[in-house]
Amino acid sequence: MKKIIFTALLAVAMFSVEAKTQKVTIDVNGKCEMCKTRIEKTASAVPGVTSAKWNLKTKKLILIYDDTKTNVKKVEEALAAVGHDTQDIKASDEAYNKLHACCKYRDGK
Repeated sequence: MKKIIFTALLAVAMFSVEAKTQKVTIDVNGKCEMCKTRIEKTASAVPGVTSAKWNLKTKKLILIYDDTKTNVKKVEEALAAVGHDTQDIKASDEAYNKLHACCKYRDGK
């Protein structure tokens, strides 16, 4: 009986650990390798993010994070704060204007 209870508790614990890790893909605007570095560094700096890889061609950020420590909105807010529009949050003009000239991705600017 003790063995069954131990096995059940172990299974629940393993499931709980797996359930904390989330993998999502979000749209993040950028234009160059400097953007790639900034986007990945900014996303990775959010507590709870374990991996952030941005694709220059697709403009997609593959994000792996612990959902008990952070969420997608916090990552998007961090990216907007450094000038990068995301699928849900637009960077302020002030943050966008601080980007290097080669990083300007908005049309007409």
